[in-house]
Formats: sequence, structure tokens, C-alpha cells
Amino acid sequence: MSGTITILVILCPMTWADHANTQLREAGYRPGGAGTLVLGYLEAQTCCRGAQEIYEALERRIGLASVYRMLDRLDEQGLVQRIDIGDGIVRYEPARAAHHHHLVCGECGKVEPFADQRLEQAIEAVEERSGYSVVGHEVVLRGACADCRP
Repeated sequence: MSGTITILVILCPMTWADHANTQLREAGYRPGGAGTLVLGYLEAQTCCRGAQEIYEALERRIGLASVYRMLDRLDEQGLVQRIDIGDGIVRYEPARAAHHHHLVCGECGKVEPFADQRLEQAIEAVEERSGYSVVGHEVVLRGACADCRP
């Protein structure tokens, strides 16, 4: 008797938090409840956040030291991008394929993401002309946001 076997494969895209959790476990870390909260929070953000901001957004359900520890582990594994906009606060955002830069309001401190394909093309042109192999870049534009502009 011959028959046909049909195998159904369902592919679910892995979220950044799932990927980060898997990579951390493979590196020997167990994110636990505190780490899972930090991963979930970062996953939902559209731009960078500082440790204190994450701690407060999680309504202090975990310790500030746990937030810093998790951010250090994520950074160590290359799972987050460290953003320093020059105000003394290091911010973090998930290292994702979608690349963006930051606008910073010098009045209220608001940080907003922006993307610009022509800027990326200009940076690629500099790479080509200079002979450098650019592996990363960050652009921070400073000014006054619409709410603070006179």
C-alpha cells in the first residue's frame, strides 16, 4: 500500500524578544521574570530608552539593578544598540534590521527616531570614496522640537 504523507509546516516569524531570549539562553543566561519584562518592554518601543526610564515604565516591579544587569547582558550579546546622545544617559534599543537615527530636543530632552534614505546613501558614498569599511554609524540631530520651538 502506498500513500502520500503531507507535512504541514507553519512558520512564525520570531520577534526580537524571542530571538534575544534564545540567544541569551544559548550564552548561558536565564532571563527569568525580570529579564522577560525588560525584553517585552524594549520590544514594544520605537526608540531608545534609558535604564531608569525602563525601570519606571515597568512600575518598579523589578529592581533597577536587574534592569542594568539585563541591559549589560543584551549589550554583551550584541542584541541592543547603545545610544549616547550626550546628556550623560546611555539609552538602549533593540538591534534590529530597521535602522534609524535620532532627533534630540535641547529644551525638553525628547528623543525621536528618524530615517532618511538619502542620508544613508550619502554615508555609503563616503564609505566608497574613503576606502573605509563602515560597520556602523549613528547620527544625532539636536535642536528644538515643535512643542519647544519659539
